[in-house]
This record gives sequence, structure tokens and C-alpha cells, in this order.
Amino acid sequence: MEIKNVSVIGGGTMGNGIAHVFALKDFNVNLVEMTSDLADKALATISKNLDRQVKKGTISETEKSRAFSNIKKVIGVNNTPSDSDLVIEAIYENKEAKMDIFKELQNRVKNNSIFASNTSSISITELAAQTRPEQFIGMHFMNPVPMMQLVEIIRGYSTSNETFETIKSLAIQLDKTPVEVFDYPGFISNRILMPMINEAIFALMEGVASAQDIDTVMKLGMNHPMGPLTLADFIGLDVCLAIMEVLYNGFNDSKYRPCPLLKKMVAAKKLGKKTGEGFFKYQ
Repeated sequence: MEIKNVSVIGGGTMGNGIAHVFALKDFNVNLVEMTSDLADKALATISKNLDRQVKKGTISETEKSRAFSNIKKVIGVNNTPSDSDLVIEAIYENKEAKMDIFKELQNRVKNNSIFASNTSSISITELAAQTRPEQFIGMHFMNPVPMMQLVEIIRGYSTSNETFETIKSLAIQLDKTPVEVFDYPGFISNRILMPMINEAIFALMEGVASAQDIDTVMKLGMNHPMGPLTLADFIGLDVCLAIMEVLYNGFNDSKYRPCPLLKKMVAAKKLGKKTGEGFFKYQ
């Protein structure tokens, strides 16, 4: 199946990045948001990030203009164009909200279109069950999308080989590196990453070391580009907690229990960089 028309549902951090990379490769991109203000904010972010690439010399001014012209804003999921070959959902991590979107689109877009979710941990099989299981797949991009090469391609229980091969080829077209992953809680990236971050939070809670020193150990001792607590702030502590709860509930194993300090900080709305304070403070 040839993919040309792509609809991205949600224009937040991940959604605008996904729209950005598709537009640069000359796909027709529908950026679907709830309000015109949110759509305009997403487009402004894309424009700024394209400008950054022009300044770095990775794209030309002509390529920037062409990419931006490939993006059309659409207000309301119910207005998603019916000729979409691929729909990628990139909203916040909530299973019911994601399922509602796909149920809304099931009879809205053409029957042979592929549904994909950018979820970082929620079961692809569950999301697919009430729509089109054979044509449903996970496309877990990494943040920031224009810079990060990896895409986890997650097979649900019923995902067809044709769907998988189409999306794998598509990721390569985007100059990404696709990795095949099967549908288990946290997939690969977050099943390994989040328990490490959670353990760093336990170490902080127990007074083993300061936040700065914990991060320094992992950067200088393990050659990580960013310490786990800084990374948690960057991801969002609410997102980290949501993923840990998926792991904990999915495996029913105490080793995935979310740290009480993480729960407390989320309750206090200290969510990291996006709120100005998490384990560190931000301007």
C-alpha cells in the first residue's frame, strides 16, 4: 500500500514532531487539533524547528517552505480527511481517550487506511480490538522526533505482515531506524528505561545521594548523555508515572512499583520542565 496522505491526531510535543518529519519528506500532512489556537501553536513550533534546521544547514530555505506548505491544519477529529492513508494518534497517554479517537475514525476514513498509535506503553492489541486489528500498529517515535533516529514498530496480536512491512518501509523513508517489537507492557524502550529512572528516584527518596550527584554518576560513570532525573523532568513526571503504572499492572510484579516520591511529585503538580519544576528547577 502506498502512503501519501497522513493525518496526525494531536499537535503537542510528539504530534508536531511527527508532522514535521512527514512534511519534510513531501507527504501531505493533516495536523488535527481540538482548537484553532492549539493547531496554530503546533504550526509555530514546527516553523521554529524548521528554522533551526536551516540555520544548522541540514535543510535549505526552499525545503523548509515546501515542508511547511505540506501541512494542513484540521480542527476536530470528526473532520479528519476520509482519504487518509495513515492515521497516527499522538495524544496524551490515556487508553480510553485513544480508543475513543480510533472508534470515531473507524467509519470516518477509508477502509484500507492504517491506524497507528505513538503510545509509549499502552497495549496496541487493546487499542486495536474495537477498530481494525489487522491494520493497526504502534509507531513509537522518540523525542525530539526530528532529531532522534529510532522508531519502535509495535505489532499488536492481529497486526498483519502487510501492515508491518508498509510501516517499516515508511519509517525508512523518513530516515528513521525501525525496530520490530511485540506487544508487551512498555515495549522495549520504556520497559528498560523507566525502571532505571524509577530506581534513581528511590535512591533520591532514600537519601543515597542528591539529585545532581545521582545524575553525575550516570553521566560520567555510565556515559549517559543526560542523567535519569533530568531525563525524567524532560519526559514529564506524569508520563513517567503513567508508564510505570502500565508496567506494574501489566506484569503484576512488584519490581515495577512506582516510587512513592514520584507519586507525591505528580500529585503536587511538580511535573518537570513543562511546569518549571521537577527534580530540578527551570526558567
